[in-house]
Amino acid sequence: MPEILGFLLLACGAWFLWDSLKVRERANAAMRAACREEGLLFLDDTVALQSVWPARDDDGHLTLRRIYEFEYSDTGHNRCKGNITMIADAVAALYIGPRPTIEGENLH
Repeated sequence: MPEILGFLLLACGAWFLWDSLKVRERANAAMRAACREEGLLFLDDTVALQSVWPARDDDGHLTLRRIYEFEYSDTGHNRCKGNITMIADAVAALYIGPRPTIEGENLH
């Protein structure tokens, strides 16, 4: 019995790792596209996992909600933070924070 329990635990851990890598790649792709669309630089070219919680998707099925942080720059000389929320493997929300302005800079 302990062997079966150990195997199930190992299988669940492997599934979680594989699923997390797949979702992270989708989050990276979504961030690359969003930064390209906004004319921003996606710094470090990756997202970092901030939290994982159970959640319900649009169909009411229990799944995982993952929130990833990332950094971007509008000038190449600053670092701004944003986050992306993934439910299952779909983008649920994307936040690109306000961009700091340099005093004396003209905004057109």
